[in-house]
Amino acid sequence: MRNTVKITTAVLATGALTLGLSACGSGKDSGSDANAPLTVAATPTPQGEILTYIKDKLAKKAGLDLQVKEFTDYVTPNTAVQQGEVDANYFQHQPYLDDFNKKNGTDIVAVPDATVHLEPLGVYSQGVKKLTDLKKGATVAVPNDTTNEARALKLLEANGLIKLKAGVGYEATPKDVASNPRGLRFKELEAAQLPRSLADVDAAVINGNYALEADLSPAEDAIAAESPKGNPYGNFLAVKKGNEDDPRVRKLAKLLTSPEVKKFIEDKYDGAVVAAF
Repeated sequence: MRNTVKITTAVLATGALTLGLSACGSGKDSGSDANAPLTVAATPTPQGEILTYIKDKLAKKAGLDLQVKEFTDYVTPNTAVQQGEVDANYFQHQPYLDDFNKKNGTDIVAVPDATVHLEPLGVYSQGVKKLTDLKKGATVAVPNDTTNEARALKLLEANGLIKLKAGVGYEATPKDVASNPRGLRFKELEAAQLPRSLADVDAAVINGNYALEADLSPAEDAIAAESPKGNPYGNFLAVKKGNEDDPRVRKLAKLLTSPEVKKFIEDKYDGAVVAAF
């Protein structure tokens, strides 16, 4: 039975708003008690599922009291770490964290040797079975957070639908589209809303975790998907700077990159989530 606390975006919206007041405050000095519970924030799928597997199957033997809090957005897990409300989080990739720290003045860092998995970004559609079937003027929904929007545009570029300006990096937006032969229109939405937008758009570029939550299989339903080779978007365990060597964090990092977790990922997600270690 899962012993996981679910916290919705609505309930925690105020937490995100208070970041500016709390960003300069100190986080928990949690390393002082190696036997204290370790509370980790995560999005439900697949991060929360992976952590729950560790909690149920591996943590006790490793001497780790793991507690999982699930969030349904990409902001609150970081504000919770920064404010010391949780000890760590597991939901993001490096380009997103770099952008978040830059915009919010936070000092959250990746835990060394704790990159766990990749969720290939995919293009989904209820109306076409391949990208070349998209008509001129078709509307494509993309994530509205900076790095995932750029990632979505790069996926469309890799499939020949658009061409971005030379040198555009992880902050590309539709304004950086240099060539758009099909005249595609872009609808920018919060990542969690993208699966629900499929009935209203011609196609949507959806993050792997939100696709899974909507019963979409990146391996079977996506009409185009990212290649895992050389991909910078692996998801990792993160903490407030200074807590990387907390012995509880190190225990979890070791468990997250264990053979048991790799097998769990392979068996449960069948290619929709790929182990990055």
